[in-house]
Amino acid sequence: MDEHLMNDAARRAAAYLQGLDGRPVAASPDAIDGLSELAGPLPEELNDPGEVLALLDRYGSPATTANAGPRYFGFVTGGTLPAASAANWLSAAWDQNAFSFVSSPAATRIEEIALTWLLDLLGLPPTCGGAFVTGATMANFCGLAAARHRLLTDAGWDVEAKGLFGAPEITVIVGDEAHTMLFKALGLLGLGRDRVVRVPADDQGRMRADALPAIDGPTILCLQAGNVNTGAFDPALDICGTAKEAGAWIHVDGAFGLWAAAAPERAHLMAGYVACDSWATDGHKWLNVSYDSGIGFVRDEAALKAAMAATAAYLPQSEHRDPFAYTPESSRRARGVEVWAVLKSLGRAGVAELIERNCRQATRFAEALGEAGNEILNDVELNQVMVAFGDDERTRRVIAAVQAEGTCWCGGTHWHGRAAMRISVSSWATGDDDVEQSIDAIIRVAQRTR
Repeated sequence: MDEHLMNDAARRAAAYLQGLDGRPVAASPDAIDGLSELAGPLPEELNDPGEVLALLDRYGSPATTANAGPRYFGFVTGGTLPAASAANWLSAAWDQNAFSFVSSPAATRIEEIALTWLLDLLGLPPTCGGAFVTGATMANFCGLAAARHRLLTDAGWDVEAKGLFGAPEITVIVGDEAHTMLFKALGLLGLGRDRVVRVPADDQGRMRADALPAIDGPTILCLQAGNVNTGAFDPALDICGTAKEAGAWIHVDGAFGLWAAAAPERAHLMAGYVACDSWATDGHKWLNVSYDSGIGFVRDEAALKAAMAATAAYLPQSEHRDPFAYTPESSRRARGVEVWAVLKSLGRAGVAELIERNCRQATRFAEALGEAGNEILNDVELNQVMVAFGDDERTRRVIAAVQAEGTCWCGGTHWHGRAAMRISVSSWATGDDDVEQSIDAIIRVAQRTR
């Protein structure tokens, strides 16, 4: 091992992180053009690893989006907490295949501990099965695959052996404002993106309990904890009882909203969700661990394992929890290490403080931008703020100008026929001063575009 190379990588990484606060959040056109320096024909001979690293840093680092910094408010993206970054570097050096206990006792046991802590933190049943995956798309996939297995098994059909050809039909019910990646997971599972039953939503994107259709036969009901635009939660208390009585499997897409359960002042938003059957969330959003990190939880652990089952003569059989038995992937990185490190570092109080602080900062954005004469389009209950700056054309100009100005980065969206700026506050690095700088920049840019 070249110790000098590793130290150089650590030095460059630290310098990059230290420089985030003083650089524009978006990469400049010149920096993006500079990436062409990394192209060219495939080298024929060996190159010095130190020179390779220097080249990557010289042209790659300036062309990144500073989403690890304090003023990135796009795509509900968290930064990476110091404990997570450090654990990521160490686990990369370990180079563990978090496949089974035999392949890595450390990765397996740490993942198991992290899962126990997550279930405790989020108030979910302690006997749940858990899958550490790439993100909420695959976490949704795992929960829905377990649902498909259980419902069809109960109907006398072995879907893993026979597939869906000739299987009893499963009805899938979703809210009208369900996230697009939920539909992707449904498509991957053969349940169809377009054959779902859509339930009308209210003005905040919440599924209307009074519009829930009658449930009959094998049914998956998908709830949303945290609408990606408004942050709103489907009314689980008003829905779950009826759905459970009818035998439906209730799945929750809670990519970022599920973390509200960890914050005492926001936990009421999760009322009723513990009665559900499966839950999906992201670690790389509000838990602020490195990309990529998603977690799926399933009440019926046996259903998850059956849906993900794989057998071969060479596969280990042990009394330990083997991660490959819970996930679509076999070989994969040790994602549980960073989750463990963050939970150990922050504790219950630290996670709650992070979530509450970001929610308070989102409220500050809404109040200040509203007072400046702009229109806030959602009820700010969590960390999401939508702002319109007049007509759609002007709103889009403001969004583009804010991104180009560089103080902060906010994305665009479309909500109920209106163009809007979407501000997602979900980073540990965001301080109150960063919020005020960003507010000033947005108002200043908006005034210039009148």
